[in-house]
Amino acid sequence: MANVTESFSGNSGFVSGEAINGLGLFTDLYELTMLQAYYNENMTADATFSLFVRNLPEHRNFLIAGGLEPLLQDLERLRFSDEDLAYLRSLNEFTDDFLTWLADFKFTGSVRAVPEGTPVFGHEPLLEVTAPLPQAQIIETLVMNQIHMQTVLASKAYRVAKAAQGRPVLDFGARRIHGVETAVKGARAFYIGGVAATSNLLAGRRYGVPVAGTMAHSYIQAHDNETRALEAFAETYPETVLLVDTFDTLEGVQKVIRMADKLGGKFKIKGVRLDSGDLGELARQSRKALDDAGLDDVEVIVSGGLQENAIAELLDSGAPIDGFGVGTSMGVAEDAPAMDIAYKLVAYAGKGRLKLSSGKKVLPGSKQIFRQSNADTYCGDIIGRQNENLPGQPLLEEVMRDGVRVGSRPRDVHDIRDYAKAQIAKLPDPVQSIRKAEAAYSVDVSEALQAYQREVEDWVATQNK
Repeated sequence: MANVTESFSGNSGFVSGEAINGLGLFTDLYELTMLQAYYNENMTADATFSLFVRNLPEHRNFLIAGGLEPLLQDLERLRFSDEDLAYLRSLNEFTDDFLTWLADFKFTGSVRAVPEGTPVFGHEPLLEVTAPLPQAQIIETLVMNQIHMQTVLASKAYRVAKAAQGRPVLDFGARRIHGVETAVKGARAFYIGGVAATSNLLAGRRYGVPVAGTMAHSYIQAHDNETRALEAFAETYPETVLLVDTFDTLEGVQKVIRMADKLGGKFKIKGVRLDSGDLGELARQSRKALDDAGLDDVEVIVSGGLQENAIAELLDSGAPIDGFGVGTSMGVAEDAPAMDIAYKLVAYAGKGRLKLSSGKKVLPGSKQIFRQSNADTYCGDIIGRQNENLPGQPLLEEVMRDGVRVGSRPRDVHDIRDYAKAQIAKLPDPVQSIRKAEAAYSVDVSEALQAYQREVEDWVATQNK
């Protein structure tokens, strides 16, 4: 069979250094009121904040860490413009001295993070920020927003791609995703999670994600005759995929077959796309009709309200499908659109800090994740103190120092995708499944970190008597 990704006309783009303007104000009001108070109290010692997901969503065995590279770019460029400062002045919440200080704001801290594309689990730090307290505080909203969104979408895309059993999945979701930037960065996250290409051209240009697409029903509708519409599109794009279900799916397939008879050796159509109806049965009948006509190289692509469970059911039933176009369900991560993600202070001025709220405890201090292996399979993680020397592979790496990314260039999205695929392949088979694993992947806390937590709890209790 032909390569289905190539069947959707398009190619990869190039990386651009675009960023959203005005990110200095992409924060919550209380972040800045706290900064004003920190400024007044001269609280500028180094602080460490840890970003983690408390518990995995119900339908996830693991998450794929996403969004790190775009976030680091945002941190490097984070500033307050004159317009930002004028707006803040208009709120009558901030002193002139504080706004003058804010005019020179620049992030100068460090970031340690698991590499983007790493499988992660509940309570494990995806990243830790160490910087003067005001700097580490003000980026809370930005850090949570970017890592949360792209981790949610990369993790969802993995499930969809896993269900497709090696068949290409194409992202068609931009039109219903919540916002332009989410759609663009979402396409990047989908690609890291295993999706083959996106229809989103801006994502292709900005991040180098492969782009692909076919045609819409409106093209067929705009013509008086379906046969003429299909032939006209094929004249412009001879190796395209033709949408055949505008009026009658199986009759649409017959029109493609008649086109092949008419064109003979000049016929180069790569596939037909089915977008409605009983996709399994229509795929079977379409495949039989194409094979009977000697068009066994013409692929059958399906789309239309698909999600991972529907894809798995189609393939488990033996439906002869070569690829999938997936939109809304993946684009909004319909079954698990949000995670219980937190960005919490864990150290300030050389002392561990924690939170003791019921169900929301925080592990104090800078930490490290040690990933254990048994042969070529990961068998469990230990969350320890940063400087512990425990068995296993340390996952958190320094990715930003003094406000500048470590390394000569950002990681390429294709490298991140390959890394994610290789890391996921080392997880136990039940954890890789889209079905809930009977036994959760093991995540423990080291004895040293537990002892430090007790020490900090005692200190907090003493200070708050």
